[in-house]
Amino acid sequence: MQIAKVDASSPLVKVGGGAGECAAENMRGVYEKLSVLVSGNAVVVFTVSGCCMCHVVKQLLFGLGVGPTVVELDRDSTGRDIQALLRGLAAGSSRLQPIPVVFVGGKFLGGIESVMACHINGTLIPLLKEAGALWL
Repeated sequence: MQIAKVDASSPLVKVGGGAGECAAENMRGVYEKLSVLVSGNAVVVFTVSGCCMCHVVKQLLFGLGVGPTVVELDRDSTGRDIQALLRGLAAGSSRLQPIPVVFVGGKFLGGIESVMACHINGTLIPLLKEAGALWL
C-alpha cells in the first residue's frame, strides 16, 4: 500500500490579496495537486482513518491484487481542501457518500456504492486492467 502525501510546500496563497482571492488560489493549487496525483497513479483512494466503508474499499482492492495509492485526508495537511473538492465531485450523485472516493485510470469512479456495483456486475476488474493496476 502506498500512502500519498500531498505536498503543501509550494506557496498557494497570493500575498496581499483579499480573502476570496487567497481561497480561490488555494483551491486552484489543491485541484492541480489532486489532478497530478490522480493522473499519475492507476488507482487512488481518498479515505479517512477509522472509516469502515473506506476500509471495505481498500480491502476489496487489496484482495483483488491492486496496490492503490491511499490518501488519508484526516492525516494530510491539505486534506480538508481536498475533501471539499471531492464533495463537489460527489454532488453530481445524490446517493454518493463523499468518502471514500476512488479514481481508476485517472477517472472518477465514485464511492463505495459505485465500486461495489462494478465489482458485483463484473466491470471492476476490466477497469483495473485497463488502468494498468492488474496484469492478469
